[in-house]
Amino acid sequence: EPTKAGKDLKPSDSASEGFEVVTKKVTESELGKWLKSSGSPIAVATTGHWGSGSGHIEALAFVNGSGESVWCAAAEGGETLASWLASSAEKILHDAKGPMLAFNAMGTPLNGVAFDTAIASYLVSPGGRNFELADLVMRYLGKSLDADSSESSAQLSLDSSLEISGEALAKAARATLDLSEFLKLDLQKRGGESLFNQVEMPLVPLLAEMEAFGIAVDVKALKKLEASFEADAAQAVKQAHDSVGHEFNLGSPKQLQEVLFEERGLPKTKKIKTGYTTDAESLLGLLAKFPDDELLTALLRYREVIKLKQTVTGLLAAVQSDNRIHTSFNQMVAATGRLSSTEPNLQNIPIRTNEGFAIRGTFVVGKDFETLLTADYSQIELRVMAHLSNDPGLIAALKTGEDLHTTVGSQVFGVAPEKVDADMRRQIKAMSYGLAYGLSAYGLAQQLSISNDQAKSLMNTYFERFGGVRDYLANVVVEARKLGYTESIMGRRRYLPDLNSDNRQLREMAERMALNAPIQGSAADLVKVAMLQVDAALKAAGVKSRLLLQVHDELVIEVAKGELEQVTAIVVQNMGAVGDLSVPMEVSTGIGTSWASAGH
Repeated sequence: EPTKAGKDLKPSDSASEGFEVVTKKVTESELGKWLKSSGSPIAVATTGHWGSGSGHIEALAFVNGSGESVWCAAAEGGETLASWLASSAEKILHDAKGPMLAFNAMGTPLNGVAFDTAIASYLVSPGGRNFELADLVMRYLGKSLDADSSESSAQLSLDSSLEISGEALAKAARATLDLSEFLKLDLQKRGGESLFNQVEMPLVPLLAEMEAFGIAVDVKALKKLEASFEADAAQAVKQAHDSVGHEFNLGSPKQLQEVLFEERGLPKTKKIKTGYTTDAESLLGLLAKFPDDELLTALLRYREVIKLKQTVTGLLAAVQSDNRIHTSFNQMVAATGRLSSTEPNLQNIPIRTNEGFAIRGTFVVGKDFETLLTADYSQIELRVMAHLSNDPGLIAALKTGEDLHTTVGSQVFGVAPEKVDADMRRQIKAMSYGLAYGLSAYGLAQQLSISNDQAKSLMNTYFERFGGVRDYLANVVVEARKLGYTESIMGRRRYLPDLNSDNRQLREMAERMALNAPIQGSAADLVKVAMLQVDAALKAAGVKSRLLLQVHDELVIEVAKGELEQVTAIVVQNMGAVGDLSVPMEVSTGIGTSWASAGH
């Protein structure tokens, strides 16, 4: 974690110091004069609400480089405000995506955001859990955003008193300005400038645009799915009750323990505070020992379908009046640099199951468009690992374009490629991906249900064949311990102070992160650059087709009539040209009227 700036602090008043700012409410013409004479950049703070692809701004405060401030109600800013917001004049905001959504919905684009203090603080400290303005200025500048009020700028109600909210907004704008100066220097120190300016900042308006587009949903089909999962859950409950001979609550760990361990006399699982664990892993362990136990089968099925039903209920709740779902993409949640999504979370829809397929089938092409196009990277982590480790064997295997796991399997098991059976392929796949996630021999043994010794010997043989991978992985941890951080291809850092911890558990966790971060971080960088390039190329081509979603390593594009061939070529070419790796980036595409049928 970076240290506080602390330059203006006297020891006695470390937390009481706030932001002094004098502001006044201005009319449209006064605002125009003020903006003209203020130069740039100008820090802006807004109050309003946003989410689900839309929003509304009520008031804005502005602070210029000299610390002077004015504010106005959004409704009174008129054409002067609108044209300044849309112009390329440099603006500094904290977490600009929300205000962008709101301004877009009001018909005024917000352009020229040159610095976003939330994004900058995420790059400086990606493991952080809190990127609220008040917390950041306290952490970095040792100042209190509002000594006498705990309200944050996003929640200010304009009804209380316009004058007060103008002042609070001006303080937030001033805090944003001061914080941006501190973070600019910190980013330079950490070598994060190009990642910030070329990847993360340009992504903000693109994500806002994708959220505003949303994706069309077949509501009838979703409701049908909800009912069918509900019926499946009821069926599993009945089966569980029948097998026990009486009713009990399947969702109550206490009642479950009584039924499983007392009535049934099944072997006790791991001891926890409230008895013995009934988590999925332990139930699966019991099922492996008692494969014919109806109760265990029913319990696991119940948990699975309840989760699916909750996913579908969440999706239904998220459908807006335009029959589209507008998820929110989060740039500052995953420490690895990957995007996540909420309300609804589109990354938790299972990919390889029939039920997941059915859920994806309800995401459809919107009216006035012809088809959905999905495009994703094949084995992006392994390609990054080949590039970073420079292992000649892995590079050669990826360059042949043959089935990677079979090619690697034939080398590890010492058999001809056609002799690599499904089980060998499965072991190699788990091994290869496991390495990209910092998997241990014990973890591999668990995953493949083989002994620790078998897993160790599989790993050793793999490393004999791919010595470059072994040396790279060993070296990553050594380097990270020395430097205190790991780095992705594009300089995305992950700070891991626990690498030198005396606590073995913390140290091993940090070691796994050190193995995982450069590979995951580089993959995240590449996907983000791909999004930016695909979007720029679609706009340059003047097509109506548009990027809607990014989930894992996959992009979903809504294709307009007659544009499929042109758009597919644009997407494949731009995704394939990203990153300049020592192995080709392989892109696979699929088309269909639903997300499921466009999968491949």
